[in-house]
Amino acid sequence: MSKAIISPSVLASDLSNLASECKRMIASGADWLHMDVMDGNFVPNITMGAPILSCVRDNVPDIFMDCHMMVADPAKWVPEVAQAGGKSYTFHYEATDDPSGVISLIHSHNMRAGLAISPETPSSVITDSLGNAADLLLVMTVRPGRGGQKFMPECLEKVTDLRKRFPGKNIQVDGGVGAGNACQCAQAGSNVLVAGTAIFGSKDPKKTIEEMRSTADDALAKGV
Repeated sequence: MSKAIISPSVLASDLSNLASECKRMIASGADWLHMDVMDGNFVPNITMGAPILSCVRDNVPDIFMDCHMMVADPAKWVPEVAQAGGKSYTFHYEATDDPSGVISLIHSHNMRAGLAISPETPSSVITDSLGNAADLLLVMTVRPGRGGQKFMPECLEKVTDLRKRFPGKNIQVDGGVGAGNACQCAQAGSNVLVAGTAIFGSKDPKKTIEEMRSTADDALAKGV
């Protein structure tokens, strides 16, 4: 299995200085930056869209934008996010009747395709064909739409199931993740950790990222 990937969630950053915050995270050792795009429809909150992603791309050219699309029509935004510099485009299974078609569309725009499931959605909806087609599988460990929620450990059972079925896949967890439970997430089978408040709110984000990476790598190396 791959080593841990740390993707700080910019929803917890100082959004008035977004480019600077992204640079600060990269300097602190972040692998990716998790960009939460919310449309006020699929989830009640509204955050950012392609124009803001473009500005970040222009000011932080080496960034890997891990775009988490909490939107009601995921296919609609694929071209714009690709043009804005998105590297990975994760959409919600619950938001479309044609997840396979959306994955194909994402790939046609030269982005990695991620498939997310919310806490109420069982991992069994990710069939072998869907899981094999996607580049990343995201298990939400909070309800999508707002930051700062408490981690839901019961969701990790889905991570374990997906890891057994897709041993070489990037499996991401998002919501309430930090240094205190990074090991627990990795033991369940997650190698991509999204953390917002735990990193951006840390007095020493570099140390926090190092702690998360070290504990997750140790768990992953034991052959989850």
